[in-house]
Amino acid sequence: MPPPARLLVDGMAAGALSPLDRGLAYGDGLFETIRLVGAAAPLWPRHMQRLRESCVRLRLPMPDEALLAREAAAVSSGLADAVVRITLTRGVGERGYAMPASPQPTRIVAAFPAPAPYSGEGVRLRLCRLRLAEQPLLAGMKHLNRLEQVLARAEWDDPSIADGVLLDAAGRVVCTTMANLFAVIGGRLVTPSLERCGVAGVARAQVLATRDAEVRDLALGELAHASELFLSSSVRGIVPVRSMAETVYVPGPVTRDLQSHWRGLGFPTEHI
Repeated sequence: MPPPARLLVDGMAAGALSPLDRGLAYGDGLFETIRLVGAAAPLWPRHMQRLRESCVRLRLPMPDEALLAREAAAVSSGLADAVVRITLTRGVGERGYAMPASPQPTRIVAAFPAPAPYSGEGVRLRLCRLRLAEQPLLAGMKHLNRLEQVLARAEWDDPSIADGVLLDAAGRVVCTTMANLFAVIGGRLVTPSLERCGVAGVARAQVLATRDAEVRDLALGELAHASELFLSSSVRGIVPVRSMAETVYVPGPVTRDLQSHWRGLGFPTEHI
């Protein structure tokens, strides 16, 4: 028998994407990146909630969730640990920015092997030169326009640096190129507000549902005074930060407690 399909376009293994698709032309769409462990996706409900809310905001029809679950299971079949990406575009439309009156969304579901865990007792971060533009109408969503992240990630090629911290135009901390950021400052867990820009990750939502935390503007200088710094990612979980610039961090009780929570959800945890 042939190996199971790892990519479905509108449910078809041999499906093709039209060159006139608005996802290609304008980045007009959304995506979710979902970590599976075996056949389980512990954060699936949070991914579907974000997708539903983002579809409303972008005026996109929401796909049937049961259908997405079946397709995710089909493409990830046989992978012990997989990452499934669900991409939803507004589909094919006439040239121009005007939305089609009756959009026919394109649905792409693909599976990939889960990434290898980081090594050591935490990751190194750097500060990116690129500044995120503010657009409250898009803030929080995982939309297809990721050019800021692409350009920011191109700023370094040192394999010892795992990620880069992104600021907004006013110099406030927003996130990293791939994850949300949390800091323990003065005994309080803090994470940046994402009302102006940035992606509101489902792992971030899980942390906020688990721990009392301040969601507020976070100045870059405050990170030097944090007793703990960690990243949250739906793919990698709770990742301790070992250093950023000249500041060195040690995984503390908040980080370790949240890693334990992550294991309890069924995920493997890095840096135990």
